[in-house]
Amino acid sequence: MRGEWEPGGARNIGYDAYATSKQCELAAALEFARETPRIHFNAVEPGFAPGTGLGRDANAFLRFIAKYLLSPLAPHIKYWSTPKLTAPVITNVLLNKEGKTGIYYDEKGHSMQPSALVRDQQFRARVVAETRALVAENSK
Repeated sequence: MRGEWEPGGARNIGYDAYATSKQCELAAALEFARETPRIHFNAVEPGFAPGTGLGRDANAFLRFIAKYLLSPLAPHIKYWSTPKLTAPVITNVLLNKEGKTGIYYDEKGHSMQPSALVRDQQFRARVVAETRALVAENSK
């Protein structure tokens, strides 16, 4: 899942579309935080949470494994989580008592670095500009 965003760049279309959409959401949040510092924009990486609805299109055997075998292991594996563990993190970010903006948080609520591509201000500006153009074009 490399998040290939250039035309013809995807090798595994479903995974790349998912990764690209996450990269673009993060890029937009960080760019909005830069553009409008009086409004707080932050992002959370909730971690991999097996047993949630994300795998609802998988076959019954894989859904069973995710829900009953992998979910109980999630709290003990790095970068994995559960909705119960992630909810307080997201709540703290939403409440934003410190008034921080432009922060990317991991599944434990610690700030983390986004990818090099998302750190590139030109890429972030391009994502926001193209999104605004698409919205304007489709709002007519």
